[in-house]
Amino acid sequence: MTNLQFISKTVNTALINIQKTVQLLEEDCTIPFISRYRKDQTGNLDEVQIEQIAKLQKEYEVIVKRKEAILKSIDEQKSLTPELAQKIEQSFDLQELEDIYLPFKKKKKTRADIARENGLEPLAKIIMAQNNEDIDFLATKFINKNVINEDEALQGARDIVAEWINENIYVRKQLRRLFQRKATIETKVVKKKSEEEGAQKFNQYFDWQEPLTKAPSHRLLAMLRAENEGFVKIKIEVEKEESLEIIEELIVQKKNRNSYPDVPHIQLAIEDSYKRLLYPAISNEALQEAKAKADINSIQVFANNLGQLLLAPPLGEKRILAIDPGFRSGCKIVCLDERGDLLYNENIYPHAPQNDTAMAMKKIRSMVNAYQIDAISIGNGTASRETEFFIKKIAFDRPVQVFIVSEAGASVYSASKIAREEFPNFDVTVRGSVSIGRRLSDPLAELVKIDPKAIGVGQYQHDVDQTKLKEELDATVIRCVNSVGININTASKHLLSYVSGIGEKLAENIVQYRSENGPFEDRKQLKKVPRLGEKAYQQGVAFIRISNAKNPLDNSAVHPEAYNIVEKMAKELKLTVKDLIGNKEKITLIKPENYITPEIGILGIKDIIKELEKPGLDPRKAAKIFEFDPNVKTIKDLKTGMILPGIVNNITNFGCFVDLGIKESGLVHISQLKAGFVSDVNEVVKLHQHVTVKVTEVDEDRKRIQLTMIL
Repeated sequence: MTNLQFISKTVNTALINIQKTVQLLEEDCTIPFISRYRKDQTGNLDEVQIEQIAKLQKEYEVIVKRKEAILKSIDEQKSLTPELAQKIEQSFDLQELEDIYLPFKKKKKTRADIARENGLEPLAKIIMAQNNEDIDFLATKFINKNVINEDEALQGARDIVAEWINENIYVRKQLRRLFQRKATIETKVVKKKSEEEGAQKFNQYFDWQEPLTKAPSHRLLAMLRAENEGFVKIKIEVEKEESLEIIEELIVQKKNRNSYPDVPHIQLAIEDSYKRLLYPAISNEALQEAKAKADINSIQVFANNLGQLLLAPPLGEKRILAIDPGFRSGCKIVCLDERGDLLYNENIYPHAPQNDTAMAMKKIRSMVNAYQIDAISIGNGTASRETEFFIKKIAFDRPVQVFIVSEAGASVYSASKIAREEFPNFDVTVRGSVSIGRRLSDPLAELVKIDPKAIGVGQYQHDVDQTKLKEELDATVIRCVNSVGININTASKHLLSYVSGIGEKLAENIVQYRSENGPFEDRKQLKKVPRLGEKAYQQGVAFIRISNAKNPLDNSAVHPEAYNIVEKMAKELKLTVKDLIGNKEKITLIKPENYITPEIGILGIKDIIKELEKPGLDPRKAAKIFEFDPNVKTIKDLKTGMILPGIVNNITNFGCFVDLGIKESGLVHISQLKAGFVSDVNEVVKLHQHVTVKVTEVDEDRKRIQLTMIL
């Protein structure tokens, strides 16, 4: 099977599209570049499909490499027959390959190995042949200094038979199918740990049972966490009798099935093989397979949430006063200019125990006027609501918008190397406040500096495969950054590092070049950046923007390789390129088919025309002001039946969590999102969406709030 055939089994597109995509990937083209600027070659595959092809290509390479290693190992053991080699060559299933390799795998000395050393393999073969009725008498012929009687001889022979059964590829396949269809997951409490404080959050799993295939990802991961923390024990079970029947069907010869007493040793070997070898291995496989699926599901939830968070509406280039609120330690204030640079920082103490409200109001008014502040950004942590009420009492001399901003991960950023590089002369409180302010002006540019796992929008994020999680989250960040495009003259090196084809080292070089030579005036200047070659230029140049550039196309998503096409369009309409951009009346006169070239087909031309209508358009919406219910300040203020405004602050497979402006978020279960069946939470709500909810249950002791959006 070729790599293209392997990929085509999963990706539903023409083989030629897969071939071209793989070719582009092998030429070191990035996924954002391929999906945006090579649509005609790939048949208009989107980023998700191209990512899938890239993953499957890697998977194929891993399988090929593993096959080579297996063939080499078996060959070195002088056990590779033409039939076995063909079997391995034809298989493209890693599990099947491992089953084939199992008899040849180097392992610790087994009971069967000891029995072989004691000369009992011929006896095992006689038992497996199932045609000798006087097996007990034959066993006496195998007594020696290590085998003192016939019972030991038969036991050793059965150990060998049990190992053969365990290594039987068909037995393992059939048992796997049984576990996949009928396995249940059972959890039992570890009694000596049941009274510990941490155990109570897992109390529903103290005695739990359900079909493994029906266990949703969040529940399975919760059970596994409970086991890892020592509170429960997990077992994967199927009917033992059904398992034994499957093995017997494959191992016991038909002629002997109705007279089973003639082969009691086979039966004993089957039971031993299942209990000691097959059941532990296959049940563990079933759990790990379910865990892998749960990981994929959970990682996808996290990636979707992260994508929505990164593409949250930006306020734009405004002067912002940011507040990291607090009680005893006061509120840390910073003033930022339009580019997010720090102008001033101060502490105020409007809340208990100081209650210095009058002085705090005076300072805020003074800062708003002195630094011409357009908006105030308040972190949503401790004292957030109190600080919001305090700010809204101030009579400002100029219009000022007030926003509540999630401060998740701000403390992680403030103590990070990135923050120390940006603000070496300021402490963590100032850095954290700056992050809160910058998140309002441009969430994407600020949040890329923080480890996504610290942002708090995941589902059991610490329990899933960390390598796969990082890969998916990195791909999400790259997708978001390149879908928006970045201003090369204001972007940090951390934001630049996610641009197609750039990476960390080139991002540093771009920032260094910018500081030494001043702002970039056109895209061609990128070629002067040290170590930025033709390939990196080709992959990244169209994702950067230069406002007020000499060539207006430098502030658009049109790739420089297509500039001559746009110039030709403008010339034929008797316009300059500048006059053509945004001129919908003239753009509608353009016939795409007239501008097709060997490099850029009809899809590419249509994209260019679309971009000319709204060059450099930011796909994100504008930020909106939101207000919580002023009467709700703590969980004690909540009453069943209350209808409240809220903001979706996390999405899971089982529902969404809603921020009501208090410390605890409320849960809207998937069944309460809307009337009727909902298969996917994301079909109904998005992260940071403003919603109206009704309180259905409040549990103050457990700090749990149940909500509904069915009003």
